[in-house]
Amino acid sequence: MVNIRQIQSKSQWEEFLNNTAPHTFLQSWEWGLCQEALGNKIFRLGVFENNNLCEIAFVYKIKARRGSFLFCPHLFNYQLSIIYPVKSCKAGAKQFNRVKTISNFQFPISKQIQIFQLFLEEIKKIAKDEKVDFVRISPLMKKTQEAEKMFKKLKFRKAPMHMHPELAWMLDITPTEEELLKNMKKNIRYSIRKAQKDGVKIVASSNPDDVDAFYNIYQRTADRRNFKPFSKEYIKKEFSIFSQEQKILLFSAFYKNEIIATAMVIYMHGSGFYHHGASIKKYSNIPASELLQWHAIHEAKNRGMKLYNFWGISPETAKKHSWTGLTKFKKGFGGFSEEYLPAQDFILTSKYWLNYIIETGRRIKRGY
Repeated sequence: MVNIRQIQSKSQWEEFLNNTAPHTFLQSWEWGLCQEALGNKIFRLGVFENNNLCEIAFVYKIKARRGSFLFCPHLFNYQLSIIYPVKSCKAGAKQFNRVKTISNFQFPISKQIQIFQLFLEEIKKIAKDEKVDFVRISPLMKKTQEAEKMFKKLKFRKAPMHMHPELAWMLDITPTEEELLKNMKKNIRYSIRKAQKDGVKIVASSNPDDVDAFYNIYQRTADRRNFKPFSKEYIKKEFSIFSQEQKILLFSAFYKNEIIATAMVIYMHGSGFYHHGASIKKYSNIPASELLQWHAIHEAKNRGMKLYNFWGISPETAKKHSWTGLTKFKKGFGGFSEEYLPAQDFILTSKYWLNYIIETGRRIKRGY
């Protein structure tokens, strides 16, 4: 029997994520705390089968004049994990269960739809209580015909714009550092060595007080590249909450005693996530960002991580995409792409269409 209920236990939530190691931090307990700190109402749901936790879903409410909605970022990390009891393995006073991981699409499509229908019914109950206009899901599911078929059968429609990157760039960091360097593009290797030769120094910090310096460069980068930055409050709360358990670092590249490039990287669930980055134009001939990323990757290896997630890239077909240069930079380190199913909307009221028109206009204006 499958049922859904809210989860209040951080340890239960984090144990599931640590065992499944999804390619995201957007379902983490800390991300929920971030949204809560920003004033968003949050819900942590668990899918249980025969009392075994087999999936989780973090959902939060976004209030907007154009239409309020419930949002679930990176839902269903394309793995269902069933905890099977085994003979106790004592470590101190603790006992552990093994976890068996099964690919989502090894289950019949009918089983997936059954689970998803239960989840959707629970979300609809919450939506009714919260008086929202639609539900939006950004699935962490590979873009396949099976996944598209499931959402279509459940009467979802493709959202007019994405909420999080739907095409990500990953690097397997289990090889040796020598092998990683060898697999990079020649210009990236050259840039790393040049930055070292030029005297660029990389400093990693977990001190929330250093976010002010980061944000100054981040704001200037947004102005130069014409994108809307996250608010200072947003960045500060994210860093403060993740830093409490040493799950985030701020990397700063110094040249002539001045920060010329910076990056905020989250470390959890077996991956390092390059979430925010910025640089100044003044020393554009100094390849500090390449050296900075190399240090962030090195940190991930030291923490025993297996992947470094460069986050979003542009599609190869979008030659005029504003991320084209950034995409070329990320791909230079080697790696592979992961494409996810686009964000999906479930309509609850007619006010959804006002939101649809506004977001469609925004997408057209920015070009993606």
